[in-house]
Amino acid sequence: MTGALGGVVASPRAWIAIVAIGAITYGIRLSFIHLFGRIDGVPTRVQRPLRYVPPAVLAALVLPDLVTLRPSVAATLLDERLIAGLVAGAVAWRTENVFATIATGMVTLWMFRFVVFA
Repeated sequence: MTGALGGVVASPRAWIAIVAIGAITYGIRLSFIHLFGRIDGVPTRVQRPLRYVPPAVLAALVLPDLVTLRPSVAATLLDERLIAGLVAGAVAWRTENVFATIATGMVTLWMFRFVVFA
């Protein structure tokens, strides 16, 4: 079934599902806000693993784009994204500075993309 503008009009069940999923997601987030609002301090057993959440999320977002399989091993290893990621990883390991890591990675990526491989 299509609408006047050519878009698909979803059934009422689809809208009910969308609203229900949104309410459940909102409820889960609100429960954590309410829970941590009632606790004076985050327990050490919870705080220690939470330190690893930002690096894990960053790795989950970045690594799939860095490690793409090309038709050959040489093309994979000479991918500018992989080279920039390795340089940024080395800077992060040595300096532990987020700004330096991002800046070095971006400059390296742009240099390889627009100068070396142009």
